[in-house]
Amino acid sequence: MNLKRALASAGIAVGAVAATNELLSRRAEPLEPALEGEQRTYRWRGMDVAYTEAGDPDAPDLLFVHGVNAAGSSQEWHEIFEPLSKAYHVVAVDLPGFGRSDRPPIDYTGELYEDFVTDFVEDVTDSPEIIASSLSGAYAATAAGRTDVSRLVLVCPTDSSMPGGKRPLLKRAVRSPLLGEAIFNGIASNPSLENFSADHGYYDMTGYSRSKQSYQWQTTHQPGARFAPASFISGYLDPDTDLESTLADLDIPVTLVWGRETDTTPLSEGRRLADATGAKLVVVDYARLLPHDEHPDKFVEAIEDDLPEISGEVFAEERRQSLERERAAGHEPDPNVAVEAEHDTDAVEIDVEDTGSEN
Repeated sequence: MNLKRALASAGIAVGAVAATNELLSRRAEPLEPALEGEQRTYRWRGMDVAYTEAGDPDAPDLLFVHGVNAAGSSQEWHEIFEPLSKAYHVVAVDLPGFGRSDRPPIDYTGELYEDFVTDFVEDVTDSPEIIASSLSGAYAATAAGRTDVSRLVLVCPTDSSMPGGKRPLLKRAVRSPLLGEAIFNGIASNPSLENFSADHGYYDMTGYSRSKQSYQWQTTHQPGARFAPASFISGYLDPDTDLESTLADLDIPVTLVWGRETDTTPLSEGRRLADATGAKLVVVDYARLLPHDEHPDKFVEAIEDDLPEISGEVFAEERRQSLERERAAGHEPDPNVAVEAEHDTDAVEIDVEDTGSEN
């Protein structure tokens, strides 16, 4: 009798988990493009990879590669993509397994993403400048050593995602059909997404509107959304070569941009990396992993020497006009943010630190 009851209870529990997974999957809508522009598809190794391009095709290419996390997508560049399209031919890609790109249950690895960025640069762009963040900074650095890239701007780059090395059991668990969906639904819940953004992404969460959170929830609940993040949280997306040696071997200008308050990849790591590789280091106050999203005007001002086609002042005006166009189209800024700003925007400062020698 006890065995029957245990089996019955287990069956009920499994049924409840399956029902919850199904309910959440039904709530997810087809993912809309995160950025305004021409929506394109790049066919790569049997996958359709989505990307957005805007601006004059004859202008210099500027490629954006979003960071890798559970909710990674080209939405990360929303605040700077459209204004920079006035001076550049801008291209922003959703990496395989993320955003609007295909998410098949393949084995996602760091090597796969290094190969992808390399092939995308060769096939879609022409000697681009690349802006990439976090782990994708390492993929972009590897690609720059393999093919024609004119400049790198890396935002809090890293070659290590999770402490403790690779965890095959965790990877298999998250990839599994029932348990994996339940685990990932917890990781991708609204409270979890908000907590991650508050702890690591943003300094004060003022820029983390409900519309951004909603997009993150939608992208993490698309079919197959857990497969690439399963490799990320289990340490399988780290590149095989270390970022320091990769950057040191490059013969192109490299700029590192760091949020002063970043804790997952602290500023001390940025200083060490700049010293060892001769890269330029720019520090943005009151920011963590996403200075380009928290302080877009200050971010572009910080790298304006690296973007010769546009100045920080011109960018700020283009962004103001972009916001006005959004309002005219009925897209009012979302006032429902998590908290009020903890500082005066005018107090945000930029430091170009004297480390190493520029490439």
